[in-house]
Amino acid sequence: MNRMIQYDDRKAARMFDIYAGRQFRRLYANQRLRLTLLLWSIRTKLMRHMKRALDLILASIALLLTAPLMLLTLIAVKLDSPGPALFRQPRVGQWGRSFTCYKFRSMYIDAEQRLQELLARNEADGPVFKMKHDPRITRVGRFIRKTSLDELPQIFNVIKGDMSLVGPRPAIEREVERYTFEQSRRLHAVPGITGLQQVSGRSDLDFHRWIELDLQYISEQSVWQDIKILLKTIPAVIWTKGAY
Repeated sequence: MNRMIQYDDRKAARMFDIYAGRQFRRLYANQRLRLTLLLWSIRTKLMRHMKRALDLILASIALLLTAPLMLLTLIAVKLDSPGPALFRQPRVGQWGRSFTCYKFRSMYIDAEQRLQELLARNEADGPVFKMKHDPRITRVGRFIRKTSLDELPQIFNVIKGDMSLVGPRPAIEREVERYTFEQSRRLHAVPGITGLQQVSGRSDLDFHRWIELDLQYISEQSVWQDIKILLKTIPAVIWTKGAY
């Protein structure tokens, strides 16, 4: 009888050790997961604040430096064709939030009405519309698109917080409606004036490659990466490769 009791005690002790070990490992795993999530949350918030600070500092400097150039562009657009010099368009930002995007007008005021008749001549794949010799573009518009001067008013979007200096380009609402689930992941980041796509070929890229670059940027984004992209944007704008 005593041997049976001793055997049962040893068996119970082993069972308790196994149970306690499992509980400890489970507790350790939970604590480790919580710590990992906490560190990820801190890193994400820190990066977001650093990115916003960089945007505000550089956008404010850019606004001061480009103010005379913006004034000259505004006058040129106004004199070239009838209509407002500033073009306002609803765009889709982070998490699908809509905002008003600013650009210098590069097309005639009836451009949207004429789009339907040009859809058959679309030179881009996917849901976007691109046409190298788009008849809706004005004379001044062709120049400011080639030199990216039409994008300068988006500095105000950056200061407002709707956009960042670096990120995926803000999408047009009708394009987003045709996105696949994978393509919609590009909406996980704040849209930017420039980005990985803009320094990798711009309009010369097909839509599939465009999405790949946007998703690559989102998965790897950091302040240092933003700085590198901004530096690469300078020669990309100067050489105007892929801009039309």
